[in-house]
Amino acid sequence: MVTLQTAENALKEVYLGVVANQLNVNANPLLAKIKRSNKDVWGKEIRKLAPFGINGGVGAGSETGALPTASGNGYVQFVSELKNLFGKIEISDKAVRASANNAGAFVNLLSDEMEGLVKASSFNLGRMIYGDGTGLIATVASVDDNTVACDKVNNLIEGMLIDVYTGDSKTSAAPIKVVYVDRVNKTFKFSGNATVTAGDKLYVQGSKDYEISGLGKIFDETQTEIYGVSKTEYPWLKPFVSTASTEISDILIQEAIDFLDMNTDSQINFISCSSKVRRAYQEYLGAYRRNIEVAELEGGYKTITHNGIPVVADRFVDDDTMYLLNTNDFTLHELCDWKWLEGEDGRILKQNQGYPTYSATLVKYGELICDKPCGQAKISGISSTVTNPFVN
Repeated sequence: MVTLQTAENALKEVYLGVVANQLNVNANPLLAKIKRSNKDVWGKEIRKLAPFGINGGVGAGSETGALPTASGNGYVQFVSELKNLFGKIEISDKAVRASANNAGAFVNLLSDEMEGLVKASSFNLGRMIYGDGTGLIATVASVDDNTVACDKVNNLIEGMLIDVYTGDSKTSAAPIKVVYVDRVNKTFKFSGNATVTAGDKLYVQGSKDYEISGLGKIFDETQTEIYGVSKTEYPWLKPFVSTASTEISDILIQEAIDFLDMNTDSQINFISCSSKVRRAYQEYLGAYRRNIEVAELEGGYKTITHNGIPVVADRFVDDDTMYLLNTNDFTLHELCDWKWLEGEDGRILKQNQGYPTYSATLVKYGELICDKPCGQAKISGISSTVTNPFVN
């Protein structure tokens, strides 16, 4: 007979390992390339020494002259708080009881819930990897009843719960819910009682300023520091940024790669761009009758390449943008892998007070750190003559 204890055992022993692997490897191609580590975790913080420059104790001299003066590597200490990542499932008491004598129905019930959790978590993890840590997903351009026009909708998906902020103030205690996203016209429809006006900022529910420090944080030129270290005092913290205002080409890509190679000794091994930029690059390769080489990445992703470097299209990259990254410089520091939140009694399925439902929460405490921001590049302003009937 199927019971709540059966469900708990299945969540702990069967689903947890599968879900953790899917979120660590299959959630996003870039995330799959980033190493994970539980080192440098001190309490609730990441404290990590990042080396820069080279050892200066090298030189040439005469046969009997003085030896070179010792000068060790330069280091700065990065400090950043571990971010709290949550995913929650919910099943009703009625559903559990209805499947009590049918193991197949019970398995389907749990599988559906876990698939939904993986889909939602994968979407948000992918979004955070390219975000700036604030959780900002869009800025409102205009509103017509319950239809909102935004500067971009690539961070939105049906079912998402969103907090609306006017300045630093949340407009409503309850979030609004996205019911439909028009990705061609960059609008979405919502349900809920919050007031939405032009200029408002949209954030995932409860996430404002609590997300991991993604690429947006590294490439944010308005910020004077990163990981608690001043960019003015240590200019090598500034990555390479170019506003190309030109069409994509091998030369454009290679110029950025060469700059990083010659000036920062960084070996680019991953290129990420919008689907619009990737289509433009495919058109460029086709125009010059070049063979389009395809590589298979961890997690089963297939993609085109530039001189052997994978060029991956990601929905969370802005339309005119391309990132050139050395993923060896990135580490997702974590207190532990994905775990179920347990009570003092060891239970993970808990009744929601006042409701005939049970919920379980998946948690992970981690932060993304780039040891060498100057070894990364971003090219924006890439123009394209490629047209697509489905995408602006």
